[in-house]
Amino acid sequence: MKKLVSEFKAFIAKGSVLDLAVGVIIGAAFKGIVDSLVGDIISPLIGLIADTNFSDLVWHIGGVSIQYGAFITAIINFLLMAIVLFLLVKAISRARNLGGKLKKGETPVPAAPTEKTCPYCKSTIAIDATRCPYCTSEVK
Repeated sequence: MKKLVSEFKAFIAKGSVLDLAVGVIIGAAFKGIVDSLVGDIISPLIGLIADTNFSDLVWHIGGVSIQYGAFITAIINFLLMAIVLFLLVKAISRARNLGGKLKKGETPVPAAPTEKTCPYCKSTIAIDATRCPYCTSEVK
């Protein structure tokens, strides 16, 4: 049981889990803004043009009321949220790549090697290894 609890603590402490939690919280707050935008601004403007309010759009079948106006509002919410998130991710991606671009005429700097080959067994080992873990030979 202790192992399970310690693994759970390690999982929760990972940066990606914390980033995800922050993203969900910000997304929920952002959803409230988009809902207000659609319900308080876009729907009334469309109502002026179409001479109706989406919340009034109801289809009565027998004793059941199908509120397809609320469904149309949810679709508009989704589309606006998707567009804004797409633009946000695109802007963040562009900002991340800004520092990594090479200027004209520059050549990329090769990364320092992290591995070497054992001269005896030809296995790939860490660059700072003094003994091969495969054949146990001393490596210079």
